[in-house]
Amino acid sequence: MASEGTEERTSVPETADGGATADGGADGPGAASAAAEAAGAARPASGETVRVDSWIWSVRLVKTRSMGATACRGGHVRVNGERVKPAYALRVGDEVRLRQAGGHERIVVVRRLIRKRVGAPVAAECYVDNSPPPPPREAVAPAGLRDRGTGRPTKRDRRDLERLRGLAEAANAERHRRPT
Repeated sequence: MASEGTEERTSVPETADGGATADGGADGPGAASAAAEAAGAARPASGETVRVDSWIWSVRLVKTRSMGATACRGGHVRVNGERVKPAYALRVGDEVRLRQAGGHERIVVVRRLIRKRVGAPVAAECYVDNSPPPPPREAVAPAGLRDRGTGRPTKRDRRDLERLRGLAEAANAERHRRPT
């Protein structure tokens, strides 16, 4: 006997492309449909919007939702060129620019709105990444690494290491400074 106001769901679950699955998302051939079903459950109803801090968290651009909100408050998130607050209503087709640590900027265009955090492959389908490639890392030889077990460096070794690291000028200036 069902209580009043509750509805039982008897329909077959749908995949992301609208087709129904017969196995309901079990392991095996329907495992991909389980991921699509999870993405469908995370999707808001048509015509609805999603908060920008929640969306950048759910598509894995930031680690936590609070980090997304902090980035918005700090001015690191721009939607269509405007700085936005965490509760900004995001829509499909908006361009989101997120400035990350080290000055690297992610530029994404919203393809699908989701509210809940989903797996990385499903999250990657929710946006188009237009970010510029990261600058190449400089191939720098590690300066001043000593072999393990060689003991404490001598004064000559320390000065050689400082010269390699480019710290010799600063060390000489500090050493020859007159007290005032």
